[in-house]
Amino acid sequence: MAWVLDLDGVVWLGDEVIEGSPGAVDRLRVAGEPLLFITNNSSLTVGQYTAKLERMGIAVEQDELVTSAEAAASLLAPGSTALVCAGPGVNEALERRGVHSVRAGAADVVVVGWHGDFDFERLTIAARAVMGGARLVGTNDDPTYPSPDGPLPGCGAILAAVATAAGVRPEVAGKPYDAMVELVRHRVGGDGGVMAGDRPSTDGLLARRLGLRFGLVLSGVTTEADLPVDPAPDVVAPNLASLVERELGSQ
Repeated sequence: MAWVLDLDGVVWLGDEVIEGSPGAVDRLRVAGEPLLFITNNSSLTVGQYTAKLERMGIAVEQDELVTSAEAAASLLAPGSTALVCAGPGVNEALERRGVHSVRAGAADVVVVGWHGDFDFERLTIAARAVMGGARLVGTNDDPTYPSPDGPLPGCGAILAAVATAAGVRPEVAGKPYDAMVELVRHRVGGDGGVMAGDRPSTDGLLARRLGLRFGLVLSGVTTEADLPVDPAPDVVAPNLASLVERELGSQ
């Protein structure tokens, strides 16, 4: 039974590991459960994400990780040109796809992902490219990301700014949209499993689309005060460690 684990709000908050997460991953490995780590945050490269996990005591292979940057890249044709309004994770994914990346000028597509240096200049460059005929693709449309100090504006906020300025509706690649569904399905197959996440609108819907049980953890953007939520989770737990304990029991 595969376990699909979200990162932000499930394994960590910003640069702080959520207590019990490394031990929970260890227990899943000992039980022989296939693991896939996924994230809608496209800001880091795959190597940076695996290094971050390892710093937190979680060893992971690069093929056990799927990001929304990879999902966005899968929507683009090799050989096309993308104007990147995003972080290094998107640049890496586009390079692997054979897509030429630019920071300004004419392009076939504008790819928007979360990046902390987004400003009015980047908004203007991206919006003008879309006005000039480029497709607009967002790595995800999450309005916020969890952090130790509270919610941060997410990629959805940046994407909305570009889409509003350009007057278009963007294509979205990450959870729970088609591109991410296909990437995850390819990795975990169709034998069932558990999707552990903190946001029903992305993790919960992805679980439903993949036929996975949805384990909602309350260590990220969703709190007990937000319950009930839609889609309804199959199980609710304070954190990943508690979720794994409830699902595996005495195994």
